[in-house]
Amino acid sequence: MSDEIPESLATYLRLRGLKAPQRRRRTRRTDDDENAPFTSGRDPRGLGDALAEVTKQAGWDSQLAQEDLLLQWAEVAGPETAAHTTPVSLVDGTLTIRCDSTAWTKQLQFMRAQIMTQIATRHPQAGVDAVRFVGPDVPSWKWGPRTAPGRGPRDTYG
Repeated sequence: MSDEIPESLATYLRLRGLKAPQRRRRTRRTDDDENAPFTSGRDPRGLGDALAEVTKQAGWDSQLAQEDLLLQWAEVAGPETAAHTTPVSLVDGTLTIRCDSTAWTKQLQFMRAQIMTQIATRHPQAGVDAVRFVGPDVPSWKWGPRTAPGRGPRDTYG
């Protein structure tokens, strides 16, 4: 449907002393808003940049850095050390590493400064303040939530 008035209707309205309705022109908004094309800040960005901004705004940087540290333990500790160790937990800034043997535990305690340096250089946002090395678990005679004091099943040995 056309917005123009036929010439005959316009003539009739003029003879009667009435004005023909005027067609409204659309006016463009001149607001400088962030959605206007070709303005600064509208350049395309990579998906990694957008995700980095979202994680920073959500406050997930430290949690992601901690997870990254646990996943990349082989690069931080070295391949031979990583073959004999497993990162177990990261609680309150203390990274706990379980070792295959007590010999590896003792050796890594001597190397604590080197490992802390590697962690601080590669993953500074992880918030690791200390590293704790633990040996292999020993079998426990305690089963269940309730235990009786004493030596347990070994008290009949002697």
